[in-house]
Amino acid sequence: MAEQRAGMATAGAESRILPAAVSPPDWKRCTGLPEPLPDLPKPRTGFRCATLKVPLDYADPSGRRIDIALIKAPASDPARRIGSLLFNFGGPGGDGVDTLARFAGQYAELGERYDLVAFDPRGVGRSTPVTCVGDRRMDEINARDDTPDTAAEEKAYLAGRAEYAARCAARSGGLLPHVGTRSAAADMELIRTALGDERLHYFGISYGTWLGGAYARQFPDRVGRAVLDAAVDTGIGGVDSALQQAAAFQRALGDFGAACARLGRKHCPMGTDAPSVVESVGRILDGLDRKPLRTSSGRELTQSLAMTGVAAGLYSRDTWPYLAQGLVDAVKRRDGSLLLMLADARNGRGEDGSYSNLAAANTAITCADSTDRYTPDDVRRLLPRFRDASPVFGTSLAWSLLECTGWPVPGDDGAREVAAPSAAPILVIGNTGDPATPYAWAAALARRLGGEATLLTYRGEGHGAYDTGDRCVRETVHAYLLQGTLPADGASCGQRRRT
Repeated sequence: MAEQRAGMATAGAESRILPAAVSPPDWKRCTGLPEPLPDLPKPRTGFRCATLKVPLDYADPSGRRIDIALIKAPASDPARRIGSLLFNFGGPGGDGVDTLARFAGQYAELGERYDLVAFDPRGVGRSTPVTCVGDRRMDEINARDDTPDTAAEEKAYLAGRAEYAARCAARSGGLLPHVGTRSAAADMELIRTALGDERLHYFGISYGTWLGGAYARQFPDRVGRAVLDAAVDTGIGGVDSALQQAAAFQRALGDFGAACARLGRKHCPMGTDAPSVVESVGRILDGLDRKPLRTSSGRELTQSLAMTGVAAGLYSRDTWPYLAQGLVDAVKRRDGSLLLMLADARNGRGEDGSYSNLAAANTAITCADSTDRYTPDDVRRLLPRFRDASPVFGTSLAWSLLECTGWPVPGDDGAREVAAPSAAPILVIGNTGDPATPYAWAAALARRLGGEATLLTYRGEGHGAYDTGDRCVRETVHAYLLQGTLPADGASCGQRRRT
């Protein structure tokens, strides 16, 4: 095939020279894809898959190459095709290939005029992956106590962190320095070039908003129509980020608690109002610290797994009924099966006991993108602030500050720079009830991008806005991606339900 040229970025201090030529993807029939979620159809045009070769190290573009896995659902109305719409669904460490295979039906209207394209970022999934430990060890890691209360528990927790970092270095040491967001953004530029698009049209969710901002910073003249939903504030450090997220999860738990209480004691025996439900959840988790629950799988539901399950249940109003039932089962039947199922889904564990590399990639990318390296003394000093922010989630999030302590890569804060005032307009969306990316982060990201970045507020619950199905949000996003029409800055959609 004829090769297409990839030029030099024109982003000032962020410029870098990319490889001189990129071949178009060799699209083939996909294999091993998951089935679409129930009620979501497959694209009428089917899926095609390909692998793109990119430099491991962009400072040495002629050196070792790694794989980037791609998937495409061709536009179903090719006569009106706009181009490709590239997705990143979040993470860091989340895959794109399998996620688009499951969720392409969510974007059917966009898929009429765009080729829907997704990729597994470097270090993730079907691309050249970061690997750290096996499945059995991941079971042990996810079940271990991540809210140590005694010196012995702290020692075990710190030893587990150190062992994990050492195993990641042993298995993936050559890859770890090169999985950061700036390199992933450069991969996106090669993807754009390989697809033959003049500009990159992009839909980023959660971490995907950070990645989109990094792309805009490096390649502002190549930004097309871009939507950043569930925005991340790239300008704050690890402590402030974790504190704000703790408060957001606590607030979301209160929203869930209010909705649960309205069901009545039969369906929600945890309490009669939001505060009493939240207090009951805290007691359930405290009890699991002393005595885990049995499950139908034979595995135990520990406090850490249950906390992951509760947090996972807050990501969407659609999962609130599962969370409520899981808590009822824990209280009435002493059965942790449903909460464990929610935790497994969040942790990337399949029904067969195998794990995706979500956790390994998440840590590797997070630590590549930050120079923050905290100590146990830092955590102990900060614990009161975290517990004030969230009596339920604060302790765990405080200890998670040690994720990159002892990591074999020093990290680079350059990925936090996203200012792109000369880029085409970017639509930034924030959800006022978002537990994972607090609403304030959306306004902050829009300010940091500068230029014509436009903020849309969704007054709702759950993580992100577009996938809630809110008609106003969808119409606003479609107007921009399909017609190029932006809303007025500060526009809003939705109305938060009574809590």
